[in-house]
Amino acid sequence: MTTYNTASDSANTAVRAFLTKVGEHYLGHVFNTGSGKGKALWLAIRDDDFDGCCAYCGEKKDKLQIEHVIMFNRTEFGLHHPGNIIPCCKECNKRERLADKSFCDWEQHLITVCQKRDESHLVQARKDNILANFKKHSYPKLNQNEQHAIRVIASSLYDNIKTEPEKSLDLYKQLDEAFVK
Repeated sequence: MTTYNTASDSANTAVRAFLTKVGEHYLGHVFNTGSGKGKALWLAIRDDDFDGCCAYCGEKKDKLQIEHVIMFNRTEFGLHHPGNIIPCCKECNKRERLADKSFCDWEQHLITVCQKRDESHLVQARKDNILANFKKHSYPKLNQNEQHAIRVIASSLYDNIKTEPEKSLDLYKQLDEAFVK
């Protein structure tokens, strides 16, 4: 639960909404994993394709979360798309930070999880299962121009939304001064 809302929170939400719409554009329909066809598809990925197990550690868990393999944020621009989601346990749903403060990619995360569990011999099989999910659900292979377009729009969206609360506060102060005080 968020205890303090920042302008970055709303800006990040706007970027995720945009990445959801781009994912749905490539998919050809709405992909709401909370209900209907989208939920059924997520449950099939979780239960059938990954046998109810975390894609990283391989453990069968009652509560598995949706993990966007290519991170669903303004730095990796992963799309909300069935090919980009896998089941993940709460413990594995935290990626390591690199020296430059960015997060490691999914392949390095998989290697790290397997090494910590002394299961390095399982990395390739788990990687193959994740790659099969990309392929099975036709996750779009975006070319450099498409990636750049998404990056430019997401960055602009983030910057614009992030400044709105301050602009709105300034407007409120002006109105408050003119009409209330």
